[in-house]
Amino acid sequence: MAAVLERSFIEICGFERETLHRFRDVTVNLPGALPGGLKFPDSAGAFHYEESGKLLSVTSNRFIHWCTTGDSVHLVEQSLDTNLLNNAVRLQLTHCSVLPGGVHVHETLNNVIILVSTNQSVHRLVLPHPTRMYRSELVTELHMQSVFTDVGKLSLNDPSHSALIPGSVGQTSTAWISQSGEAHYALASPAGGIMVVSLPPHDTQGSVSVVELKRSSMMQRLSGWMPSSIRGDQTADLVLSLAVRELEEDSFIFALCQDHKLRMWSFKEQACLLEADMLDYMPACRGLKRQSGQGHRLRVSSSSSGLVLCVYLSVPQRGQFTVLQLVATDNNRYSLDHLSSLFSTQETLVDFALTSTDIWVVWLDDSNTTVVKYINFEHNTAGQWNQVFVQPSPEEEVHIGVDQDPRETYLEVLFSPLHFTASAIVKALQIYRRGSERIIDLSWDSLKKEVTVAVESELQSSVTEFEFSQEEYRQLQVEFWSKFYACCLQYQEVQSLPLGLTVNHNTGLVCLLKKGFVSFLLPCFAVDHLYLSYDEYLFSEDETPITEDPDLGRDVLQLVQCLRLVSDAVSGEMAYEMEKALEHLESPERAADLVLENLLSNDENVIEEIQNKLQDIRNPMAAMMVLLRELDLETDSDVGGEGPVIPGLNLRISLSQLLGSSSAVSVVCQAVCHLTMTRTLFCRDLLILQKLYLRFGDNVFLGGGAQLLQLQQDLIPRSSNLLSSYYLLKHISQSLASSVPIDIIDANLQHLTVLELSDTPALSTNRSAVLSPQTVVELFYQTVARKMIISQIYSQQQSNSLLHWSHMISNVVVLLAQLLWPSNPGFQFPECLMANCQYTQLQEYVRLIGPWCQVNIGSCRFMLGQCYLANGEGQKALQCFQEAATEVEKEEFLMKLTGTEEEASTPRLQYYNKVLRLLEDVGLPELVIQLASLAITEAVSDVNSQAALWTRIFKHHLDLGHNSEAYEALTQNPDLSMQLDCLRQLVVVLCERSQLQDLVQFSYVNLHDEVVSIIESRARGLDLLAHNYYELLYSFHINRHNYRKAGTVMFEFGMRLGREVRTRLGLQKQVNCYLAALNCLRLIRPEYAWIVQPASGAVYERPGASPKRNSDGEFSSEPVKHQVDILELKDLEKEYILSRSRLTLAQHHPPSAAIAGSASAVEMVALLVQTGLFDSALSVCQTFKLNLTSVFEGLTFKCIKLQFGGEESQNEAWSWLAANQLSSVVNTKESSATDEAWQLLSSYLDRYPSANGQHHRCVINKLLSHGVPLPDWLIKSYKEVDAASLLRLYLNFDLLEAAAELVLEYVDALLGRGHQYFGIERPLSATSSSVWLPYTSIDQLLQTLSETQTNSSIYNKVRDKLDDYHKLVEQTTKRRLATR
Repeated sequence: MAAVLERSFIEICGFERETLHRFRDVTVNLPGALPGGLKFPDSAGAFHYEESGKLLSVTSNRFIHWCTTGDSVHLVEQSLDTNLLNNAVRLQLTHCSVLPGGVHVHETLNNVIILVSTNQSVHRLVLPHPTRMYRSELVTELHMQSVFTDVGKLSLNDPSHSALIPGSVGQTSTAWISQSGEAHYALASPAGGIMVVSLPPHDTQGSVSVVELKRSSMMQRLSGWMPSSIRGDQTADLVLSLAVRELEEDSFIFALCQDHKLRMWSFKEQACLLEADMLDYMPACRGLKRQSGQGHRLRVSSSSSGLVLCVYLSVPQRGQFTVLQLVATDNNRYSLDHLSSLFSTQETLVDFALTSTDIWVVWLDDSNTTVVKYINFEHNTAGQWNQVFVQPSPEEEVHIGVDQDPRETYLEVLFSPLHFTASAIVKALQIYRRGSERIIDLSWDSLKKEVTVAVESELQSSVTEFEFSQEEYRQLQVEFWSKFYACCLQYQEVQSLPLGLTVNHNTGLVCLLKKGFVSFLLPCFAVDHLYLSYDEYLFSEDETPITEDPDLGRDVLQLVQCLRLVSDAVSGEMAYEMEKALEHLESPERAADLVLENLLSNDENVIEEIQNKLQDIRNPMAAMMVLLRELDLETDSDVGGEGPVIPGLNLRISLSQLLGSSSAVSVVCQAVCHLTMTRTLFCRDLLILQKLYLRFGDNVFLGGGAQLLQLQQDLIPRSSNLLSSYYLLKHISQSLASSVPIDIIDANLQHLTVLELSDTPALSTNRSAVLSPQTVVELFYQTVARKMIISQIYSQQQSNSLLHWSHMISNVVVLLAQLLWPSNPGFQFPECLMANCQYTQLQEYVRLIGPWCQVNIGSCRFMLGQCYLANGEGQKALQCFQEAATEVEKEEFLMKLTGTEEEASTPRLQYYNKVLRLLEDVGLPELVIQLASLAITEAVSDVNSQAALWTRIFKHHLDLGHNSEAYEALTQNPDLSMQLDCLRQLVVVLCERSQLQDLVQFSYVNLHDEVVSIIESRARGLDLLAHNYYELLYSFHINRHNYRKAGTVMFEFGMRLGREVRTRLGLQKQVNCYLAALNCLRLIRPEYAWIVQPASGAVYERPGASPKRNSDGEFSSEPVKHQVDILELKDLEKEYILSRSRLTLAQHHPPSAAIAGSASAVEMVALLVQTGLFDSALSVCQTFKLNLTSVFEGLTFKCIKLQFGGEESQNEAWSWLAANQLSSVVNTKESSATDEAWQLLSSYLDRYPSANGQHHRCVINKLLSHGVPLPDWLIKSYKEVDAASLLRLYLNFDLLEAAAELVLEYVDALLGRGHQYFGIERPLSATSSSVWLPYTSIDQLLQTLSETQTNSSIYNKVRDKLDDYHKLVEQTTKRRLATR
């Protein structure tokens, strides 16, 4: 692992992401506190929990830091493992000024106690200990409550928590909690000596006590405050710095005084046990004794061998740290052993911290720049301080390229995660707006908008001209944005002012406490150390941990010195051009050549100096290879692999939270960002230097051509690749993540589910802890990488309980960089971007990686395809998916993607199936067709896959309305069952779309019967009027000239309509069906013009239907074979006539439609007669050879009704009369409905003659039965047909006179008078044929007439007429006999 650490550290600023810290205000108003008094400088400090270094503790990586300013203390509890809620408190102490270093935090078993000292008062805050807030050891929340959560409930004005100091105090203090629980405050007295104010234990009653420790009175117990007259004016022992330590039930107070003396007081004995002159440890201190010290500082620390003290003596132009150890001798006497003296020439000491081995110091130099260094006081013979590379202030000027927009460039710098705190921007904005309104709790994006609006508004208001050039407007923009930027710089400088330094003795964590934020010191990697080192350090070093070979080490150091010269020589303009070349994917080598040309033409002295140094390097190739090896983060180990299963739930939960808070996320990712920024410059300069080597050639190479060839063919390409890699990491570590709308998240989740990647850790993580804005690297670390990195570190670590900051954080940074490193096989970072919908950033990542990275090429193409899909660029996405297919069997991500596919045979087919499902999910059928067509070429030997792909192609062509292409795909399908499924779908869909022309015209090679079967089953199974499958089947057969089947189909359709659709529309359709069926049969030769009658009922056997069971659950027996009925043309015509009559009936009498549908011929005649449709009734009777009697009777009855009906019946009659075909005789006179009805009856009797005048008889019978006199025309016509029957009818109805009249007329006719009226051709004569009389009827008449007296005359007439007739018969008979 390329992570060789140096002794130096680098500062990483953990900027807050909220615009304003959410401090809760707690105010303490002590009665008696007076306004005014001294103002003390701001100070800061921190407290680390005892168990902050234990993994399984609630307080792991947890600390409290504070900042004092004027009368307020800002307290913040921070954790690197979890986000703490309610963790910031602003304590306002009215009228009191907090002493520098006047805040001390102590930890007991149950409480965290904060002691505050001011110039007038002392205060105690008793808070619950974190372990008492969470009873269970298992803390699984992403958020935890801070110890400050309930601080508002404390009664801080209560005497047990606050007390006034009667009098004034100096500028220094210390405080501690004794073993008995009392709170002691040691305060420097302005007159010299120490005053100790004590509060009783917080849970007991008691009064405040004050004790003064002073040289003039070794032991003086005061119940009040000593008057000033007694004190005297001796200030030589004025205390400048205080520290306290508890040893063996006593508290030792160490006081560093103005007279350069260190005094140790026993609080228990109230006696000074030790006094030592610090100038004794300072060489060349002549004259200093007479000067009073002002800036002396004291720190105490515990070590394994006892107490260690560090005294800083502030002397003009130089300072000295003296490290002493307290040694106990007999009889309670103590002495100091000198351990080390360390010198410093820095001007202003801000703060320093002492550990058991090191001194950490922060200064401000003459230019107000922060300087931090540390030194090991035990093992440091040379007195060499170790460097800490602090973050420089942001650049005073922003470089804007000619192709860049000033506003965008300034906003990018201002709101990048590296340069400015949100509070600095907010304050600058308020000043820039001239304080018009207060900015409260804006989001990061809102703040960005506010800044833009403010600057642009200022610019607009200053413009007086209406027109100016683009260049002038650009200059204006630069002017106003630089003004705002300068404002931000000032506030950022104030925020960055260092106030203190803190070191965690348990973990080694070092933090720099600044006015506006806390920064963390991380160990520096050796290669970065070399590049960042100050010149005086770099040129004095003679070894480096990068290599163990001392000669090679010296070469490496010489080479780095050359790199530093190159770096100094590269102008800002050329650096910008180089960066732009990398951004635009130009060749880094070509860009380095251009920079080198610029150097050669402008800086000959620098080039000469570099050349001289290069000649001192013995083996430049080896030195370069060492550096390249150290820079290369490529690793063989599987960083992304799942580590071993961690035993124990507690440990797993602790590891799941380790370095998981937003602070830790920010620190880790900014560390990676700074690492990549440094190394990008390193690689840039190394590449330029290598190009310079090539230019110098043999002048600096002792080895000559072979080394030059190695440089050109191996080292330069490696440097170029590393430069591109580090530039990529630098870009992504500064690239902000986008906020994503919920609908896009849902759509993305659906896509991931389709790809079966939804178990990615990114989706299961609670995003509520994510702060905005967040870089994509922070997003990756928080959602995916942290868990993997911690598992990896744990699997390599022997001890799991202790957290060592330097070891832990450096491992995390390196492993995170390795996870991001493009040449490593892991693909978790792009996968995380995809899972979190960061499509723009992912596209940019793939663009930057494209030209030079040969790892995960296919996976990158796939990801790019995903981005294009999300942005709606489907064709581009398809191209990317196709390009990725070639790498399916080579890359881990693509193998994971295809691993769940089982139906396909080859990995590439599995991949295609996944992508096809994705494209279907997105809704891009055209692309599915394209990709499936490509996949078919891969599935030559796999029939199942081919069938599935052809089915897919068919489905999407069909959905798109490409009917011909869908049919083509169907015919190509090798699987018969799938083919039939597709065929069925084709039929159904085209029918629903009414695209029947296409459906009928397809050729259906080898599928004809299947198509017919499908359409038939659909026709028989669905509603007749809602679907037109019968017409479709008819068209299908007609199109193929299969007229008999077409006729069969239409006849079946008609039959079902008659049964199922009892409406006028149904009857109309039925008539049309029978007509179509007749038409089909008439197109066939007569001998083939027949069809098989379709089965009755709606149940048809369909191919593939499941066997049916009876009520007992048994399979029903084989169906009985029914006799087959053959229908010929005449049978169809009969059905047609019947159907047409039904329709006619329904048209004239709609209610009849419901019953007419299934009526037989006989029933239909009755219905038609009832409705008055006599023409139709007669047609049916003739077709089916039925007796016409019912028709005539019906018409006769209607005539009778009309005869005796009123006006209304006359009007109604016209409707049914109009439906019948009346005679063509034109009447000149106006006729009534009754006349027309009689006329119709008369015409029917003429038109439909019957044997023996049967029709006349039934008509007359009907009339007579209703007592209606017979019309003359009826009697006349019937006399011609059957006079005897007429006579019998008269007799039947007792019409004796009419009967007698008829007999008289009939006999006259036989005798030759009017014989033509009775249909007698010739009357009675000897030569004519024989004639006859209905004697039976006449006898009946005579008998009846003879029985009544009233009819005697008629009787006599008839009798006489018969006598005449008989005489003539007798004569004629004799003549006939005589002639024989």
